[in-house]
Amino acid sequence: MKNVHDIEIKLPKEEWTKCLDKAFKKQNKEVKIDGFRKGSAPKDVYLKKFGIESLYSDAVNDAINIAYKEVLSQNDLTPVVEPSVDVTALSEDSVTFSFKIITKPEVKLSSYEKLGVKKEKANISKEEIAHEIDHLREDLAEIVVKENGTVSEGDTVVIDFDGYVSGKALEGGKGENYPLEIGSHTFIPGFEEGLIGKKTDDEVTLELKFPENYVEDLKGKDVTFKVKIHEIKTKVLPDINEDFYKDLGLENVKTKEELEKEVEKTLKERKEHEIDDQFMEDLISKASSNLEVEINPEIIDAEIHRMIEGFERQLKMQGVELEQYYQLTGTTHEDLHKQMEGEAIKNLKGRYVIEYIAEAEKVDFTESEVEKKAKEMAENYGIKYDELIEAYGSLEVIKYDMRMHRALEILKEKNE
Repeated sequence: MKNVHDIEIKLPKEEWTKCLDKAFKKQNKEVKIDGFRKGSAPKDVYLKKFGIESLYSDAVNDAINIAYKEVLSQNDLTPVVEPSVDVTALSEDSVTFSFKIITKPEVKLSSYEKLGVKKEKANISKEEIAHEIDHLREDLAEIVVKENGTVSEGDTVVIDFDGYVSGKALEGGKGENYPLEIGSHTFIPGFEEGLIGKKTDDEVTLELKFPENYVEDLKGKDVTFKVKIHEIKTKVLPDINEDFYKDLGLENVKTKEELEKEVEKTLKERKEHEIDDQFMEDLISKASSNLEVEINPEIIDAEIHRMIEGFERQLKMQGVELEQYYQLTGTTHEDLHKQMEGEAIKNLKGRYVIEYIAEAEKVDFTESEVEKKAKEMAENYGIKYDELIEAYGSLEVIKYDMRMHRALEILKEKNE
């Protein structure tokens, strides 16, 4: 492939000698030689005891960075993934590296104008308005204890539960004063349904079965849950009146008709944003079908790893580690990697489309324009300018984002 550059470089002797000297100073501090304090043994004494080869590992690690910078400088290359490197020759006098550097692949886009992608209209139905008002009432619902009633769909029950598989306590299958919303599908099928119709202080035994898509060691197995209901709570929805409008922060709304108009306006704005996002996604997808590009496996792998890292961060925000996710879903890192491959290729093609448009339309910004944007961003985020630059890495990254944003606007303009 044209964007794969195999380059061999021999480090000058003086540079390699500096790397060996640095490695010696590091190693000398860590080893004990009879008659000398750590770090004070002369180099010839150290070499006689351990040999020059003992310095090669640390010296090569330093030398790689020096050689890599030299390769990029000499060949004017901008790698898009971490390079692979091999040591092809190594001695006391010299070291030679072979780098495999991958740059952005050649991209051709036959068309990005008048792609024929239709944009929906933001129409709001009466049913959607009524549904949204029901949601608003749910949000402001009062939770009250059911003194004499039974468990119904939508109620929250406070329970103790113990799970048993083959007569043995289920690991992680015990809870006390656990609040469970009936209908949330938090527990396995049959658990929440088995509590409907029960009363406070009832003790219930549920004979259930784990789903076939559950974790490997439990899927399909019979399980018994013993449940004690301590309390039943239910939602009492507010009436649609002036107090309700005030609680929503709608001081100017006095009637149900006025509420419906406000809700319709909010829903329309929300749907317009969703339609805009979908329109842009459809445009990029359509333009990507006109894209000619051969993407290196290494670039795809790097994108998948980036996606997995993002997925891992999301899991941690929910209190779940990636290894726990694999155990719960019965999957592996390789499964997740393969699962994300299609989305990774889609992401890369979309990025290449936007970059191509930015180049074709000669989208650029002056240094002062980028600095102005960076200052605005820092102000919006409530941080200092220097902190923003440190977070982004450089003004060039901010400039890249600005160019991509403008390219998206151009794509939209040329297809509306």
